[in-house]
Amino acid sequence: MSTFRARLESIWYGGASVPLWLSALVPVYRGLRALHLAPYRLGWRVPKRLGVPLIVVGNLTAGGSGKTPLTIALVEALRLRGWKPGVVSRGYGGSQREPLLLDDLTTPARVGDEPCLIRQRTGVPVAVGRDRHRAAMLLLERGVDVVIADDGLQNPALARDMEICVVDGQRRFGNAQLLPAGPLREPLVRLAELSLKVCNGGVAQAGETSMRLVGDMAVPVALSSGVRPLESFSGERVHAVAAIGNPQRFFDGLRTHGIEVIAHAFADHHSFAASDLTFGDALPVLMTEKDAVKCIAFASPDFWCVPVRAELPDTFFDDVVDQLATHPKGS
Repeated sequence: MSTFRARLESIWYGGASVPLWLSALVPVYRGLRALHLAPYRLGWRVPKRLGVPLIVVGNLTAGGSGKTPLTIALVEALRLRGWKPGVVSRGYGGSQREPLLLDDLTTPARVGDEPCLIRQRTGVPVAVGRDRHRAAMLLLERGVDVVIADDGLQNPALARDMEICVVDGQRRFGNAQLLPAGPLREPLVRLAELSLKVCNGGVAQAGETSMRLVGDMAVPVALSSGVRPLESFSGERVHAVAAIGNPQRFFDGLRTHGIEVIAHAFADHHSFAASDLTFGDALPVLMTEKDAVKCIAFASPDFWCVPVRAELPDTFFDDVVDQLATHPKGS
């Protein structure tokens, strides 16, 4: 993690005082945000509808909070309940700009790591593009009857039927200030407008559903050997690699299994090269599943990823389906 990013983390979440220059930039951020929303608030532009229900999964803070695991869990739960879900994403971290439906040859460098991971884990249609309405229309051509937008809570272009906010249960909203003085993309009053709120880890507060990320197996990145229980690394020293919004969550999770972690935190969505993972020894390398999709081409037999699954009560998914019931499939 860069020195600047570490400094921001200490300000946002560690109680360090906010420098005046950061505070001075908050009105600039607020003004740019207002300018972005103005055409919709003034009625010059209207959010576009898809013709099928749209669920937006997002958060109020910069960085990761568990949106992608929740999106995967939603896909699986909706499919079990008779829906045909698809996922749309901006494709952050990829080079693709025009709408694209992912296939077996699509790479993370082109569309980003999260869309590739979601398609790999679920097998449902996934589309990316800066124009998420056009990208989502590609999903409808595949027979999708409900669309899940992975991220996009702050994007006013799509008319949504449900908004689900994921809250980092450990870090919450930090110092509760807007970017860049704090981690907030939007003021906390926005919480009152959201359909559902999910608390990832920590203690869920009133109105929030508790979510737990469970990762108990290690899978070879190069698929050259068998799956191992994560507990089998207990007592070993490993290099732990994470290029996610909150790398510490991954490192702490490994330590709960008795693993001695040498931590390597990279910027969220970092594009890995083989040199990034050359540590000059023979210790195993454990990484998140999101990072693993970018390392397959140069993975050695000692590279392992730790898939996580989001566990939520069935009542949460029942609530989602109940809210979708007012939107006939394919309408």
